[in-house]
Amino acid sequence: MTEIDMEARQWMMQKFKDAGLTTHMDGAGNVCGRLGDPDKPAILIGSHLDSVPAGGMFDGTLGVVAGLECIRVIQENNIDVNCPIEIIGTSEEEGRFGGMLGAQALSGNLTLEWLESARDPKGEYLKDALEKCGLNVHDTLRARRDPSSMKAFLELHIEQGPVLENSNKCIGVVDGISGVFKWLVKLKGKADHAGTAPMDMRSDAFMGLADFAHEISRIIDEEGTDKSRITIGRVDLKPGYAHTIPGEAHFTIVGRDMQEDVMHQLANSCRKVLSSIARKHKLYFEYEQMSWLEPKHFSPEVVDLIEEEVKALDYSYMKMPSGAGHDIQFFTDLTPTGLIFIPSVGGVSHAPDEWSHWDDVEKGTQVLLNTLLRLAQ
Repeated sequence: MTEIDMEARQWMMQKFKDAGLTTHMDGAGNVCGRLGDPDKPAILIGSHLDSVPAGGMFDGTLGVVAGLECIRVIQENNIDVNCPIEIIGTSEEEGRFGGMLGAQALSGNLTLEWLESARDPKGEYLKDALEKCGLNVHDTLRARRDPSSMKAFLELHIEQGPVLENSNKCIGVVDGISGVFKWLVKLKGKADHAGTAPMDMRSDAFMGLADFAHEISRIIDEEGTDKSRITIGRVDLKPGYAHTIPGEAHFTIVGRDMQEDVMHQLANSCRKVLSSIARKHKLYFEYEQMSWLEPKHFSPEVVDLIEEEVKALDYSYMKMPSGAGHDIQFFTDLTPTGLIFIPSVGGVSHAPDEWSHWDDVEKGTQVLLNTLLRLAQ
């Protein structure tokens, strides 16, 4: 939510208006363009317009622009549809304030307490960023859509990973989004001189961290599935001097799986292993669970419909889960949902060299259009 971000939203709204769509920006900064009756339940095509710093041009934006292209095709070919279609370019999906603001606002997954306290890593409050953009934090809550106003929610997105490309498939029919838990772990030992403290008399917090990292594969083999992921993404050693044994290791653990019971198994195993390692190295172990998001599964009927359309087009495809979060996950309990992936070259995303081939973009958009027409007719 920045000045440049708002410029992009105004540009997108103008494209909606040029296509003759009823257009507005809601209190959360979501930009919306609707074809058809404003009072009937609509099929929503949604994704995000924001990006990470130094991000690429496809992540999120593809799903919004492809939605607009679908509407243009419907208009140019005078195709009859029996319900309204609405494109939504959501805000803050990349979430520098935490969460996915636009999708959470639309689905009613926000509280005023969180809105008023949310800050980015630099300390800027969300409410202040909204105000700079001409938005009021209280209006964010008014962006919520009644489930009865939605007939379905579709999203087209790049995979952001290497699986489709490595499998020589051009379409991913996504059946769900992995659940995610995030821990902040602290292993506390004793900082000491790196030259004078004997190896067998140390309480080295980093050695505890290293031992745990080596256990990750075993934890997944014993407690997880082929969809399980455990990642140590951030490490901070204290006091952080070359000639001092680390007295503390602070690090994150992020676990993922498509089944919530498996997530619990992974979490319990991580806790037991860390406790055992802490005893071995004479460390104190504590952790804080920062978040727990349950897995989300898309509507079997919509997933089957997407698969039917892919087969009819004779495109190569695979059914797959998404390890990354997307706007659509907040709508799975509100309306029928479906997510379509296209390949990312080299699996690269969130980087300037993010790329998807234009023929894959065309194929993904064609699948989106055909699925949309089946739902709308």
